[in-house]
Amino acid sequence: MCRALIYLGQPIPLTNLLYRPDNSLVNQALLPNKLDLLNLAGFGVMAWESRSHNSQLPFRYATSSLPVFDRNLKALAEKLNPECVISHVRGVPYSITSQVSELNTHPFCFSNCKIALAHNGDLHKIDIMKQDLLHFIKPAFFRQISGTTDSEWVYALILSQLADPYGSPDGSELIEAVRQSLSIIRKIRAKHGIDISSSLNLFIATGTKVLGVRYCFDFGCYAKEKPEGVMTHEANLSYLSLWYTTGKDFGLHDGEWKMVGGEETATSLLIASEPLTKDATFWSEVPEYSAVFGSLLDSKPTIQVFPLEI
Repeated sequence: MCRALIYLGQPIPLTNLLYRPDNSLVNQALLPNKLDLLNLAGFGVMAWESRSHNSQLPFRYATSSLPVFDRNLKALAEKLNPECVISHVRGVPYSITSQVSELNTHPFCFSNCKIALAHNGDLHKIDIMKQDLLHFIKPAFFRQISGTTDSEWVYALILSQLADPYGSPDGSELIEAVRQSLSIIRKIRAKHGIDISSSLNLFIATGTKVLGVRYCFDFGCYAKEKPEGVMTHEANLSYLSLWYTTGKDFGLHDGEWKMVGGEETATSLLIASEPLTKDATFWSEVPEYSAVFGSLLDSKPTIQVFPLEI
């Protein structure tokens, strides 16, 4: 099962998110704290750095190999000091039917779009839903779906609900597009009688705005009898976690990795599938069926946690 993070705030060494913390995102490829399966199916990152040339265009890096052994990624992470990051390590069921390729690595960002998305979860029986989903996806985005993941279809669906999918939507527009997409998926699942729980934890970033969504369709609904030899996806067995922390500086302080500065004077927001540190006391878990949103205003994030009523 996948692990992901998004960051928004003061410039931060990218290696402080990907490599250095006790439970860094790269470490979670092989040693996730809150999953049974490992994340061996690829890695991706997008990072926005205001001092770079054409600062609205993010750095992008993706590989289908393990990030643990990726020297190029390590060198890149040592040099970048971005204000916004979205990154993802991909996990898939251990099966010869799982497809590991760069086309399936997250985050997804279609041509000329400012919105990037990563997904942690699994939409059960996505293949029988695709024909119905096509009615709600604009042709320009359907033509850009190049991989085999359910995540890329969700991304195309969310973009298609925006009045201007190539612009930079405000918070309310982005959240409403997510709500509409969840509602569409729920109706299509009902049409096909799909009641197996399916996690849809979403990580969305634009460079100046981030949104983390913790959502699961029909949690607790399982098939009474599992066909012999079929592996049940982790995302169909549990309500996947999502955590966030706010403050002024995420880094090594007094020998421990933590966020310091306090919520009231926060200048940075970090959202992750699981805490990046051994000490999770300064992390808060996003409630079930909820989202956390952050946007940059005068270099300081505004942060809001709210329920998702679908």
